[in-house]
Amino acid sequence: MIRFVARENVPRWLNFVVPLASVVLAMIVAGIMLAATGHNPLTTYQHIVQASLTQPGAFSQTLVSMTPLMFTGLAAAIAFRMRLWNIGGEGQLYWGAIGASGAGLYFHGLPGWLLIPVMMAAGLLAGMLWASIPGFLRAYFNTNEILTTLMLNYVAANVMYYLIFDSTSYWRDLVSPSARVFPQGKNLPANASWPALQIGSLTIPFGLIFAVVLAVLLWGMIRGTRYGFEMRVLADSPAAGKYAGIRTRRKVLSLMAISGGIAGLGGASQVGDFSHVLDPRGLEQAGFGYTGIVVAALARYNPVAVVVTSFFIGMLVNAGFALQGPGFPIGLTGTMEGILLFCVLGAEIFTRHRLEIRLPHARPKTQVPAPPAPVRPVAHGGGMS
Repeated sequence: MIRFVARENVPRWLNFVVPLASVVLAMIVAGIMLAATGHNPLTTYQHIVQASLTQPGAFSQTLVSMTPLMFTGLAAAIAFRMRLWNIGGEGQLYWGAIGASGAGLYFHGLPGWLLIPVMMAAGLLAGMLWASIPGFLRAYFNTNEILTTLMLNYVAANVMYYLIFDSTSYWRDLVSPSARVFPQGKNLPANASWPALQIGSLTIPFGLIFAVVLAVLLWGMIRGTRYGFEMRVLADSPAAGKYAGIRTRRKVLSLMAISGGIAGLGGASQVGDFSHVLDPRGLEQAGFGYTGIVVAALARYNPVAVVVTSFFIGMLVNAGFALQGPGFPIGLTGTMEGILLFCVLGAEIFTRHRLEIRLPHARPKTQVPAPPAPVRPVAHGGGMS
């Protein structure tokens, strides 16, 4: 008999060995997949490293790719930590981009040092408000947040498309000659562009620096505050949390708002750091919100670990664009991400459980007892009794 038995005490070394072994296993499985599709695994891995790290400008581009993934990964991790399955980071990021771009256009007369915080606040508020809808439904009507957040992603995408392609909204460019040929959003003014840290040839986006600081703050909040303690209690045992007097509804609503606000900051960063325009198609094709769920799962919902996992996923995304061609479809990159996620999450069971194998023992054959001898009647005199 084979079964998993829960560990009473998890050794610390398992928290490092198991994830490392799962990554190695993922590379082996992905190598088999690459070989089966006619690609040399070692050559492909070498190209991935070159395209994401060592080629000129590759490392800076990897930092660009990981920045929105950090925000959506943190948004998913903070909610999943309390077993709130916020799948709506995609839509919340859309609203963050809408709010930040609208603020950048409307308050264009402000100096940059003041306009950038206004854009961040607008993106944060837009994401919080959008996430509060499924949060309210979950807290007060016990609605499944997976379905509501997922459905609201499509609503947010349609609103974003409507603002640029199907209306004469404030976000749409109606003046430039190129906009008359094809609908597009207004370009943000120069003072709305977020600054970047330049270290030699390396460019570090402002959003990335802010996301790293935010990850540390979230980790400190979870580990060292009463709010974080109540989060962990409700995640482990909701019944115990209610018995202890923790206001579950407020916690659910506030945590969903925090998660949505973080995703909204990701949308604001995408507009302020990189695109400088509300681009519905570009945001939808990137799929930052859904990839952020993968980042959070690989990080085991640890905000600090999100920084590391988003970097590696950013490497894959950046390398996927560089390797994409007739012989290397972009779907192979997504397949490699899926293999990595499957191996890491599948190996997680070995951290908290140990495998126990019991061989069946041969049972001795039982002897069937002989039937009792028939009782003979005893004769008394001339009769029978």
